[in-house]
Amino acid sequence: MERLQSQEQFGELTGRDRITVMKFDATWCPDCKNLDRFIGDIVAEHADKEFIAVDVEQFPEIAEANEVRGIPSLLVYRNGEKLAHLHSKFAKTPAQIREYLEAL
Repeated sequence: MERLQSQEQFGELTGRDRITVMKFDATWCPDCKNLDRFIGDIVAEHADKEFIAVDVEQFPEIAEANEVRGIPSLLVYRNGEKLAHLHSKFAKTPAQIREYLEAL
């Protein structure tokens, strides 16, 4: 999964006419490390969506502006609009994430 490189890139990616899933995480987060063990399979199953990882320590202003209160969190965007937010307590298992993405 590609990592966000700049605030400008965030705007470009979320502004596209394509579903973009932003995975907010941090290198020290145990739940984020657990998610990383299986997220690759989920990304492969959803080739119609773009997945980008956002480090909350590198981009705290993006996390705050998007109301990320816990990590990992998955936020979904299209055409500059936030469509959905899977909060950290519901983003811990492959089943939870698959159900969330399939409901989009």
